[in-house]
Amino acid sequence: MKLNSPIKRVLCACMAYSLAGLSSASLLQAQTLKNITVNVDNTLAKVQPNMWGVFFEDINFGADGGIYAELIKNRSFEFAKPLMGWTVKRAKPNEGDLLVVNRKEVNTANPRYLQVNNNQEGLSITNEGFKGIGVKKGLRYDFSVMYRQSAAHVKLRLQLINAKNEVIAEGSLAPEKTGSEWHKQSVSFTATATEPKAKFSIAFEGKGKIDLDMISLFPGDTWKNRPQGLRADMVQLLADMKPGFIRFPGGCIVEGTDLANRYQWKKTIGPIENRQLLMNRWNVEFAHRPAPDYYQSFGLGFFEYFQLAEDIGSDALPILNCGMACQFNTGEVAAMDELDPYVQDALDLIEFANGDVTTKWGKMRADLGHPKPFNLKMMGVGNENWGPQYLERLAVFTKAIKAKYPDFKIINSSGTDPEGERFNLLNTSLRANNADFIDEHYYRPADWFLKNAGRYDNYPRNGSKVFVGEYAVHADKSLTGPDKSNWQSALASASLMTGLERNADVVQMASYAPLFAHVDAWQWAPDMIWVDNLESYGTPDYYVQKLFSTNKGTDVVPITLENKNIIGQDGLYASSVIDKNTKELIIKIANNADKSQDIAFNLNGKTRLKAKGTVEELANANLGQINTFQNPKAVSPQKSTVNVKDKKIKIALKPYSFTVIKVPFG
Repeated sequence: MKLNSPIKRVLCACMAYSLAGLSSASLLQAQTLKNITVNVDNTLAKVQPNMWGVFFEDINFGADGGIYAELIKNRSFEFAKPLMGWTVKRAKPNEGDLLVVNRKEVNTANPRYLQVNNNQEGLSITNEGFKGIGVKKGLRYDFSVMYRQSAAHVKLRLQLINAKNEVIAEGSLAPEKTGSEWHKQSVSFTATATEPKAKFSIAFEGKGKIDLDMISLFPGDTWKNRPQGLRADMVQLLADMKPGFIRFPGGCIVEGTDLANRYQWKKTIGPIENRQLLMNRWNVEFAHRPAPDYYQSFGLGFFEYFQLAEDIGSDALPILNCGMACQFNTGEVAAMDELDPYVQDALDLIEFANGDVTTKWGKMRADLGHPKPFNLKMMGVGNENWGPQYLERLAVFTKAIKAKYPDFKIINSSGTDPEGERFNLLNTSLRANNADFIDEHYYRPADWFLKNAGRYDNYPRNGSKVFVGEYAVHADKSLTGPDKSNWQSALASASLMTGLERNADVVQMASYAPLFAHVDAWQWAPDMIWVDNLESYGTPDYYVQKLFSTNKGTDVVPITLENKNIIGQDGLYASSVIDKNTKELIIKIANNADKSQDIAFNLNGKTRLKAKGTVEELANANLGQINTFQNPKAVSPQKSTVNVKDKKIKIALKPYSFTVIKVPFG
């Protein structure tokens, strides 16, 4: 059929317009679709099994009042103010009815106890707990006390009392044994209501005299149901991360404000009544967040740390004092000719962890219920210490440890900052001495993290390895407390972590810091996990850390955009690994742009990939978004599937997102 000229012209014009439109759309797609190449068969580096770990410090009431489940504050009256945390109620004043007695010459570790002379009705003492006592309806509570009495006349009436002054749990205990020796007795009772800020009261009944010490109350649902153990919900959050290691007992508390205030591991093992209480150095550190009631009871001590690491399948990484107090406080140092006790503590700790039961410290471990060695492989000597005074003390430790345990790994401090004169001196000197690990710390704004995703791309591949022992994005100073633990900070951390993972032959271990914070008793923010007296939740940073630690893989493989590492092009940051154990390709990619980005992953290599993969995505359009007790998973992984066709994955990355893609192979 012939078309007349006008119709023909119209049809041709329409077709031309349509084709032009298609061409333009195709061109636009070609311009916006980013082609990222993953060379699946090309291994760049091995990922250490313990690459991603956690750092625990007793800051923010992380131990007492936190993961250590004891509910009584100042249970042995050893605070600077012996009755801090306790209030006394009397029907009428009676001089001498309650006395704090000091027996320092007899028991230097636990010198004080409470002497009760009960000659009237209405005498009671009440403990406020750690910002209150969390009580759960239907849960058993286990009370215990050490006592001494010449005659059995006084009984203890025990009550948990809610904010309305109502009794929500009640029990009684009649101490039975008499004489000059101390005895321990326990009783349990069940709560009838839930209360986040209860108090615990002991009323005394019957006339007579009794001495009390180590007044203790624990919930019945501790981790693994261990008596006087750890808070199960907090441990479970750690276990779910499957961390490769636990660094403990902290940073600055290892150093102490002065050497007398330093952490001494030998004082934290054995019967809890013999563990010498110490003021926590965070008690006095921040004038704007005073914590006069912050002490370390060491109910969570070195044995419990090793046990916790074993429970959740992590390596233990203890940090010991190197003979230097915190250089931001006193800067006190032990004289070089008085360093031997510090070095011996390090050698004895290795024996405690690994020694045969016939050795002194190996027998101590066995006597505590763990004859099997803990298989300790490494320790840190010093925390954030710097200067020539650190180097000369470190040399003494290193020589002694390596002489006895040549394969044992030592973590060496690079100071407080990732650049500057202090860092340069230590980094240069430690590398010259072929140090096992150099511990780098950085607390910086999000922009610094984004700019440093390629920090380790040009580090030397041989010699000393890097341990990024403490890092976190510190948001704008206008934000405080839990508000600092926002999505922008977590996304920037994820972006930097792709750079750590890409350089797994250089950075062999890393841990975010700090770990825990009590919402009513924090000194430092941001933190990975926030808790109150009843609940706990993971921040966006928690989910970033968990996605890395549960998807660490075994081998790094190249991932590039236009033949370059992906370290910020259009806000993108990426790394890729394969897991030879689970037979998976794992791609991690962060999109810091405020727009969606279409990505085509070209999966090169002979490895036979399956047709479907899984996606876990963290995303939120609001960079200030946080998780809360009311909405604990506002920013948390959302799962979906993705197709693999012709060795290619096409995916649209949401604005402000971090995505983990896993594709099975074989």
